[in-house]
Amino acid sequence: MTDVSTAPTLVVGLGCQRGCPVSTLLALLDQALEAHQIARHEIKALASIDSKRDEPALIELAQQLGLELTYFSSEQLAAYEPQLSHQSQIAFERTGCYGVAESAALALAEQLAQAPAKLLIPRQKYAQATLALAGAA
Repeated sequence: MTDVSTAPTLVVGLGCQRGCPVSTLLALLDQALEAHQIARHEIKALASIDSKRDEPALIELAQQLGLELTYFSSEQLAAYEPQLSHQSQIAFERTGCYGVAESAALALAEQLAQAPAKLLIPRQKYAQATLALAGAA
């Protein structure tokens, strides 16, 4: 049994196009977790940008997984720009930050763990969505 206090705080950051189906988000999540041998129950929370607060698929995904979904403003997310694996000009034009999934994952992992976070799964793009996973010890 792993000691919970040493287990990293794993957080999934998500970005998606309007109207993206929850099945797309779930497929992307499971694919990324499987590729990195991470179990769904190890994920502590989900994060995205506040402009997606009313996105049905994100809300539905959080409910299906029984996880809390936290939103950050583009200003909060912009602080993580130096840590991003990929800087998207399109994302910046649409949201004011260069990477929603990675920035949101880093922001929430850091907030929950009260420690610096790092990207464990860099931005994964799939159909209408992006996903990243960050962890903080």
